[in-house]
Amino acid sequence: MSDLASIVDLLAPVAGSGIRLSVPLLFACLAGLWSERSGVVDIGLEGKMLAAAFASGAGAAAFHSPWAGLLAGIVVSVALALVHGFAAITQRGNQIVSGVAINFLAAGLTVLLGQVWYGQGGRTPQLANPERFLGLDLGTLGLDPNSALGRIWGDAISGHNVLTWCAFLAVPITWWVLWRTRFGLRLRAVGDNPHAVDTAGVSVAALRYRAVIVCGVLTGFAGTYLAVAQSAGFVRDMTAGKGFIALAALVFAKWKPLNALGACLLFGMLDAVAIRLQGTPLPGVGTVPVQVFQALPYALTVVLLAGFIGRSIPPKASGIPYTKDR
Repeated sequence: MSDLASIVDLLAPVAGSGIRLSVPLLFACLAGLWSERSGVVDIGLEGKMLAAAFASGAGAAAFHSPWAGLLAGIVVSVALALVHGFAAITQRGNQIVSGVAINFLAAGLTVLLGQVWYGQGGRTPQLANPERFLGLDLGTLGLDPNSALGRIWGDAISGHNVLTWCAFLAVPITWWVLWRTRFGLRLRAVGDNPHAVDTAGVSVAALRYRAVIVCGVLTGFAGTYLAVAQSAGFVRDMTAGKGFIALAALVFAKWKPLNALGACLLFGMLDAVAIRLQGTPLPGVGTVPVQVFQALPYALTVVLLAGFIGRSIPPKASGIPYTKDR
């Protein structure tokens, strides 16, 4: 029993940390899934997350409410999503270029506005506890806090904030809407064969715009989580490539929501293990530089994508601007 207790003491906090770290990835991965299932490739997930993080941090500080921050993050993210939609859907521009432009715009504009408005090197003001989404205490369910099940419940499951539960709830909702409703059937058809949808009298552009808006809402949640839940305010470049890891998780998940949940949890756990091992001497190696562990999740992402997913086929019309004469 002592060995079991030691294992639980070691793994339960890592599992809890991994779940928390997977939340922004899951929101962004589902956002990319909605967009790409409609045929619109979105490289700009990183930029929309970053802009939403800044807007939510500024909104929460200004109105002293995390919900105001969430609303501000969603509004800004949807606005950028509509810019991408206008370029990719209405103007039939190159979707990759549009997404990259949004990433550059968000990276520069958030720092500029943060410095002009607050004079703190691109940061937003530090948020007090009432201005943040804090963890929810779910009680003990009658479990002994010192038992293995009690430790797992307390360290890995209980104590997560409301946005964490929203992220996991978004997975079955996405699956149900896309695979069990008429709207979802049409949306997936637009991503595979837009000409057939257009022939049936359904607007391809309208469906794609709806998907892009949902993508903006979900990346708004992702950015808000980073600035108002995981942290106490916005810090420049705080997304740290999470939008690109979410895209990798989407490919790894083969554009399916349940697979996306597993992929994001995997990447979150890898990140949590890397943080746990920082400064810990390894047998036969000694203390490894912290930069090695910081790069570990990204390196493992490349390894997993290169060797373990097999053939991953995106929606057939993904990334292809739709014109009726094609």
